Amino acid sequence: MRKYISEFIGTCVLVLFGCGTAMVTGGDLVATALAFGLSIVAMAYVIGNISGCHVNPAVSLAMLINKKMSAKDFALYVVAQVLGAFAGAALLKLILVNAAGLDAASLGANGFGELSATGISMVGAIIVEIILTFVFLYTILGVTSDESKGSVAGIVIGLTLTFVHIIGIKLTGTSVNPARSLAPAVLMGGEALKQVWVFIVAPFVGSALAAVCFKYLNKEN
Repeated sequence: MRKYISEFIGTCVLVLFGCGTAMVTGGDLVATALAFGLSIVAMAYVIGNISGCHVNPAVSLAMLINKKMSAKDFALYVVAQVLGAFAGAALLKLILVNAAGLDAASLGANGFGELSATGISMVGAIIVEIILTFVFLYTILGVTSDESKGSVAGIVIGLTLTFVHIIGIKLTGTSVNPARSLAPAVLMGGEALKQVWVFIVAPFVGSALAAVCFKYLNKEN
């Protein structure tokens, strides 16, 4: 149970501080990217030894494919992550409602077309999310497969999440995490909810590709 509670807390923190920073800074690219990355760094050194600090269904899927977790744990991790994301989004909405001058209708949901800062198409959004998730997950698999890198794994993973956000924020808002995308979209509703399937499917595809590539390209590891 400890590991599921840890995943709940970790995902809650990621959504609250990552999406929250996007809201309070008006979508500042560097600040938002750092907030998501530093959230992972912070949580990695708190819950990493308990649950592995996945805080992302796409990460859990890659671990499942590479037989680093059971199907039961995968299912319960995803449930905990989704619930944590909803808790984080709900707390953010509560904060925004009580903060003058901040838009409580926007919770940092991902999007394409009119919901994208660059107007990227649906196909473009799918491609971007697959690529960004692939890079993120391939890095995670690499750094966590080598015990000698254990002390720096959290920093490497957090910095990788930061740099994929730097390129992705203006394109799709950067998902690479189905739970992080689902919760804000559900609470916002409307077009964000209609588009959220892209930010669930594409990260899972990118995750699966990374897991398969790592499995066959990094056999010696």
